[in-house]
Amino acid sequence: MRFLLVEDNIQLAKAICSHLLLDGHVVDHADRLSTTRDYLATTAYDMILLDIMLPDGDGREFLNRYRGSAGKTPVIVLTARSEVSDRVGVLDLGADDYITKPFDFSELEARCRAVLRRHGGGATNIKSFGEVEFDGLSGTITHHGTTTNLRNKELRLLEIFFNVPGQICSKSKLVDRLFSYDEDVSENAIEVYVARLRKHLEGSNVQIITVRRLGYRLSLV
Repeated sequence: MRFLLVEDNIQLAKAICSHLLLDGHVVDHADRLSTTRDYLATTAYDMILLDIMLPDGDGREFLNRYRGSAGKTPVIVLTARSEVSDRVGVLDLGADDYITKPFDFSELEARCRAVLRRHGGGATNIKSFGEVEFDGLSGTITHHGTTTNLRNKELRLLEIFFNVPGQICSKSKLVDRLFSYDEDVSENAIEVYVARLRKHLEGSNVQIITVRRLGYRLSLV
């Protein structure tokens, strides 16, 4: 997934970013609301992790305006406030969930998965296309009785294709989804990961097709 972390505590932000990156996710970090707005204006995110008290404003006001402008990205609020009224308040403003500081990273991951399941309309992580089953939680694909473990970037790339089967994904879009702004990569990196996925899909009726000058498409053959 691609996360936008809005947190001005640099030590905590580094810890969260490191943990999510190790799990194979892409993370952009903003330490103030002005930067947050710039990121959201140019990039689509799967999840926003939002602190409340920021140097240039209140995260609750930002959340209220974001939902008021039809912002639909799931938001989990990071809060040091444990009072029931505070927690209820952020939910009423449009947060999908909250987590109270300090927290364990396993709890944060579990809350992210729960929120994404609700937004996805189901409680399963397994998606099927043709003869291939893709499990985003375990990071595996299965076809003809054989299960293959995917590496982090392979997993995220295949997840993108499985979310939009049959649709063309440009290289630039895939780079944007797989890498953060801090990572200096070229579109050629996508070719490497596509080649690896094609090997994993060999023997099934699912292929990643190259659409000349446009990008790639997950197709049945």
